[in-house]
Amino acid sequence: MGSLADLHCHSTFSDGRLTPAELVDLAYRNGVRILSLTDHDIVDGLPEAFSAAERYADFTLIPGIEMSTDVPGNEVHILGHFIDWHNPTFLARLRRLQESRLNRARRMVERLVQLGKPISWERVQFFAGEGAVGRPHIALALVEAGHVTSVNEAFSLYLSRNGPAYVTRDRLGPEEVIAVLLEVGGLATLAHPRELLAAGNLESLLAVLKAAGLTGMEVYYKDYLPEEIDTFRDLASRHELIPLGGSDYHGLGGPQQKEPGDIPLPIEPVHKLLALARERGALERARIAHAR
Repeated sequence: MGSLADLHCHSTFSDGRLTPAELVDLAYRNGVRILSLTDHDIVDGLPEAFSAAERYADFTLIPGIEMSTDVPGNEVHILGHFIDWHNPTFLARLRRLQESRLNRARRMVERLVQLGKPISWERVQFFAGEGAVGRPHIALALVEAGHVTSVNEAFSLYLSRNGPAYVTRDRLGPEEVIAVLLEVGGLATLAHPRELLAAGNLESLLAVLKAAGLTGMEVYYKDYLPEEIDTFRDLASRHELIPLGGSDYHGLGGPQQKEPGDIPLPIEPVHKLLALARERGALERARIAHAR
């Protein structure tokens, strides 16, 4: 049986393949009753998601976002839940990040041409649709052009942080992102910490981020093994972080992809997150079923 909650999903407004409404419908069919849409650096899909959520009397939708940050030698992704996504200062900051993401994508396409793996910018835009262009859209164009056989291979060979086509973009530091999320009433969660653990800097980073206002960490993440879950649950406990989780659903396929709710996230920490949002006056930003 899957989880009743999934706090990390993407739609066509960033690099997912389902519209926000389709994502809500899929999550509900899968048994999810508490969902957060967390597109990359953009909240434009939330109106459609909230409208779709109205179809279900026993469904909670939490407004969210995923923001990318840098630390030396690695990326750190921070999820924000219960954000005030109407805040004009916040929206202006997101627009600047989206412009940087767009410029980065163009430069990556140029690098692929130089590497003898040409794709057209028009095809990348086609895969992105009306959403923010991201690396998965470039990966899909690489697959279509026959340069790779899968999105995973595109990242492995060209688009990962150490790949030959990778280009950096403007980012805030993780402490800055947490501050931005706190300014709009959000609760901050560290996303997919496996890479940070492998790099050996997770323990020290958690102490810094906890002091900055981090409230949760993804423990029940899409393909984490039981022993990894145990490790991250212990780390979360030591740093007094809520052990949360999500499928990180994009709809791109591949062996690591999980559908919404296909994670072993217990409901108890999710209720703890909801209680904390209530304490901080942020719960009203979610679409809460009347029956709750």
